[in-house]
Amino acid sequence: MKIATAQFTCVPADMSANVEHMTALIAEARTQGAELVVFPELALTGYELEAVLTRRDLWVRADDVRLDAIRASGVAGVVNCVAATDEDRPAIETLVFGADGELITTYRKQHLFEHERDVFTAGRHDGRFELGGLRFALATCFDNHFTELVARGADDGCDVHLASSLYGTGGGAQELATVYPGIAEDFGLHVVVANHVGPAGAWTGCGRSALWAPGGTLLAEAGTDRPMVVTAEVGRSAARVGDGTGPEARRR
Repeated sequence: MKIATAQFTCVPADMSANVEHMTALIAEARTQGAELVVFPELALTGYELEAVLTRRDLWVRADDVRLDAIRASGVAGVVNCVAATDEDRPAIETLVFGADGELITTYRKQHLFEHERDVFTAGRHDGRFELGGLRFALATCFDNHFTELVARGADDGCDVHLASSLYGTGGGAQELATVYPGIAEDFGLHVVVANHVGPAGAWTGCGRSALWAPGGTLLAEAGTDRPMVVTAEVGRSAARVGDGTGPEARRR
């Protein structure tokens, strides 16, 4: 399967404009042969926590008509957003749509970062799905810094770890370049991260959205200064099909 990671500069709190950007990126990914596209954290609204607190119109559910263009794109998509919940606070949620537009699964960020705890409610369950013969695990930004969450996906037979994230310039860029190839190396997973590029709330996204092979080899990486899509082919790794070198074996 060819998987694309897409980075762009979100228009603050403008869902219509961001959906338009995202559908254009999906179209570009399709020309590269991608069957699945991963987007950054809070891609629908941008990382605009103050707006989220005051505007419930920025909270969505999976069947929101404003997502119709994404669902109709003909490519599976991993879309991170502000999601309405049954509580007074929203969640940072990933919606996974199939190429037919049907909802495959959802995942809510479990490990909220600092100020996010004042705005969102944390998720309580891991995210998994299967597509094209592969099994996927989902995580959002700070989640990926918790080894036990990643380990559960590997132990559950996942082949690919997907992350929607926001890492800024400076120290954030170093974190991105360390955490994700580390997951690929330590757990024998393909790893895909989609990051912001340009202004994103209080930060400036450093770009560098990328894909790594099991073992940590970089397959493809976006630049640092503009929206773009990068694509790589992902398959089942030997470490996931019983050659004795997977994470379970290494942890024994």
